[in-house]
Amino acid sequence: MNTNYDMRLVHEQSQKELFNVVSLFAGAGGSSTGYKLAGGKVLAINEFLQEAQDTYQANYPDTHIFKQDIRELTGDMILNQIGLKRGELDILDGSPPCASFSTAGKKEKMWGQVKKYSSTEQRVDDLFFEFARLLKEIQPKVFVAENVKGLTQGASSKLLGSDQFDMFDSQDSTIYHSLVNCGYNVRFMVLNAKNYNVPQSRERTIFIGVRNDLEKKISFPKPNQEINTLGKAFGGEIEKMICSDGFAKWGQITTLGLDDVSFTILTRGLGATRVYRIKRKGFYDDKTDMEISKMKSDDTNRFTIDELKVICSFPKDYILTGNYAQQWERLGRSVPPLMMKSVAENIYNTILQ
Repeated sequence: MNTNYDMRLVHEQSQKELFNVVSLFAGAGGSSTGYKLAGGKVLAINEFLQEAQDTYQANYPDTHIFKQDIRELTGDMILNQIGLKRGELDILDGSPPCASFSTAGKKEKMWGQVKKYSSTEQRVDDLFFEFARLLKEIQPKVFVAENVKGLTQGASSKLLGSDQFDMFDSQDSTIYHSLVNCGYNVRFMVLNAKNYNVPQSRERTIFIGVRNDLEKKISFPKPNQEINTLGKAFGGEIEKMICSDGFAKWGQITTLGLDDVSFTILTRGLGATRVYRIKRKGFYDDKTDMEISKMKSDDTNRFTIDELKVICSFPKDYILTGNYAQQWERLGRSVPPLMMKSVAENIYNTILQ
């Protein structure tokens, strides 16, 4: 599947209602769009940020949104809203905010502290445990959780835990064992969005848990044989457009293969103020990083929102509310829909069907 699709296809696929989903920390709807493309029905979501709520509701006006802080949400509130009993929900999905685990962040130096997150201030490093609390209360057949690759590295990996039980330490305080102790067989793996039709190199840690009584084996979707490069995604317009391979590599120089042509992408600045410059491979080979940072170019520009939709694998007519910076943030924080589509299809075929 390429990235040139629209909301009509999303709604058509969702009407199959092969499985149902509740999504926590749903953001602007990236994971929800992926579930719908896989034939799922999203029964309700939880999202705390007003800007993200506005975007989600603009695209999916019939989906109930729990707008409170997840710490104020209970499993009974969710089950009463969707009309299901404990244990009947197919998938509980969640993408707890991850700034404290990001490879670009300060990690453990910010743990336990209230910090700026989008347009709010809150503590975010404990939200995975709030997800586990609701998981235990709802007891879905399967859960899917998503986070940054940095959760598996350095000091964050100690908070994550592993499936290697220590006879002297049950690791009950880790994320992994908090999920296991809810009654689930749990596995996690770092997946790269570029292997699942997304024209962006973006690594994310994906957790999949299956309730123990189901006795089902967990697997992850196999990478596609072909990568949906930016050249394919943008077609013949590639040399006229300014493109990047991801949001996490601030200020770095990255080389991408675009079909048979390699380009070097240079970035300057952060967030919505970032500017981009694209040149054929080899153009800067004899320059140092310092020399490159001082260079100026007339072809420096920002991504348009339409370009960002393509790079993030969103429908081309997906509605994004707010100003440019807010729209950019909604896309940048979202799970790429086509990546989640692959994860959801694999879960349905191997566990739920």
